[in-house]
Amino acid sequence: MLTLDDRIRVFAAVGTVLKNLDKTEQDELVRRAQSDNAWFTEENVLFAKEGLQRYLNENKLHQWAGHFPTHPSSIKKIGIVMAGNIPWVGFHDLLTVLISGQHAMIKLSSQDSFLIRYIINIATELEPQLASSITIVDKLNTADAIIATGGDNTSRYFEYYFAKYPHIIRKNRTGVAVLSGNETEEELNASGEDIFRYFGLGCRNVSKLFVPEGYNFEPLFRALEPYQTVAHHHKYNNNYDYNKSIYLVNREPFLDTGFTLFRSSDQLVSPISVVYYEHYQNEDELTQKLLANEEKIQCIVSQQPIHPNQKNHVPFGQAQQPELWDYADGVDTLEFVQGVAAD
Repeated sequence: MLTLDDRIRVFAAVGTVLKNLDKTEQDELVRRAQSDNAWFTEENVLFAKEGLQRYLNENKLHQWAGHFPTHPSSIKKIGIVMAGNIPWVGFHDLLTVLISGQHAMIKLSSQDSFLIRYIINIATELEPQLASSITIVDKLNTADAIIATGGDNTSRYFEYYFAKYPHIIRKNRTGVAVLSGNETEEELNASGEDIFRYFGLGCRNVSKLFVPEGYNFEPLFRALEPYQTVAHHHKYNNNYDYNKSIYLVNREPFLDTGFTLFRSSDQLVSPISVVYYEHYQNEDELTQKLLANEEKIQCIVSQQPIHPNQKNHVPFGQAQQPELWDYADGVDTLEFVQGVAAD
């Protein structure tokens, strides 16, 4: 049986393999990923790969999971329902289960099937014993616990179908940014990374801005101009044209950068190609708005934390660079899996 140190070494080695792919291998990786999902551009697949490389190293893996027992007290089947909105989005759940020494039962997303299989193949080639801990399935009715990721609608189905299992059911979340009007040009430019990376499809993408009354959008729009290349992607541009036409027909006011629409709204999750914004009058009002929507907000991008107890603060440009311990929905999946194994 593999020890915890063995498992950590395997995944650190996976990170090294990813880092050392040559151009031919990278090109093939991107081509196959795009066959699953047209949103998976070369730039975004390679950005996601670099993110995996960044946390698949021995020091970070030990920092994250090194305090757990060398061998699990028992081995349980942990079912994982994976999403497919951004490249490798389901990998962290898979890593969590395997690093814990548990058995991963995976229901793949058709939108991100190749990339997950690709990384499983690397891991099992490096350590063949790991293959017995991974099963790709169509149904999860023999699992002992469930980790499922979906939208608000699918989460209701998951809550019903998996009610009898210990479970983590994730719903829609999004990133927001708080602007004061005192941001530097560099910070405003970096905010484009938070908004446009993965075309805004990730749960950590900023889809809503909180801005002070009388906020001047011009410096922000100038700083975002380098990101206008998103409009070169046909699917993104189709969304931009569609949303703009809807607003025009309905005579709804909006701001237009030529590649993104900014619209005043009290909603959090905006359509692709649209960024919502909402004014605040003072910090107390802002704090209340953020706390009222706490369960819908994945991360808050700003110059500094908005209130003393805030745990999901992210500097500008860092929303899509989570660490191993930056859990979706703030729920510690490593502790959850360890708890299931202990029962």
